[in-house]
Amino acid sequence: MYNGILNVYKEKGYTSHDVVALLRGILKQKKIGHTGTLDPLAEGVLPVCLGTGTKLCDMLTDREKEYEAILLLGISTDTQDITGTVLQKKEVNLPEKVVEQAVFSFLGEYNQIPPMYSAIKVEGKKLYELAREGKEIERKARKVGIFSIQILSMDLPKVHIRVSCSKGTYIRTLCHDIGKVLGVGGCMEALVRTKVGNFGIKDALKLAEIEKYQSENKITEKILSVEDTLGIYPKCVVDANTDHLVYNGNPFREEAIPGSLLVIESPVRVYDSKGKFIGVYLYRKEKKAYYPLKMFLEP
Repeated sequence: MYNGILNVYKEKGYTSHDVVALLRGILKQKKIGHTGTLDPLAEGVLPVCLGTGTKLCDMLTDREKEYEAILLLGISTDTQDITGTVLQKKEVNLPEKVVEQAVFSFLGEYNQIPPMYSAIKVEGKKLYELAREGKEIERKARKVGIFSIQILSMDLPKVHIRVSCSKGTYIRTLCHDIGKVLGVGGCMEALVRTKVGNFGIKDALKLAEIEKYQSENKITEKILSVEDTLGIYPKCVVDANTDHLVYNGNPFREEAIPGSLLVIESPVRVYDSKGKFIGVYLYRKEKKAYYPLKMFLEP
């Protein structure tokens, strides 16, 4: 069984679930999970977790993401992208400076109302299922973060933007909201996810490439280990007297760390006294101890 993370380039027309299903056939293993849904219209980076790497799915989903999108002004649709039913069309006779100001006004945090065509569950039912039944329900706005937003090119009614954002941000909703602010409506015409955490698009592999590497018995060269994936977190080595605690997933006191590691309230990679990777722990100030978040110790 393969363990780790595979940086997949999801192509247009596939759902994220399609990619997982196809990979199960290519790699001949069932334990596979993806790290964040991409719509069929979208393409780009989709980190896929394999084997013990599936424990990382939620941690990778939480990471900052970067996208490039084409905003099409003057058209509003029910799905907020170009694949949906057109609800309204308007002429776009706006100065570029006005469009720029509207785009940049979304920099920072803002309250975004999730689209009806989304996988968010309300009372056990996904919103897109209700939308397909012709129903629309009130959705609560969620705070999202737009860390950076750039205009790469502008040829109205189209605007090519690059966005770095927090988890849970819908880029098609961002396009819709920009259009709304401008009073002409807007939708997303195209979307490419260029980055998820430290996974970039230049290293992402298409399914055909993965199949080729697998047939040549070279696929392990392309799988990033769990430990390497967590390299953004500081390394923490416990003393020999604490080994038995971490082997059983128990918390340990800060005094168990030899040397002068700065105590930080963010995740750390924990190793036993012999240098074996154990898992990810988080320091809890009120307890003055480290508590396990994810354990990766293999028998």
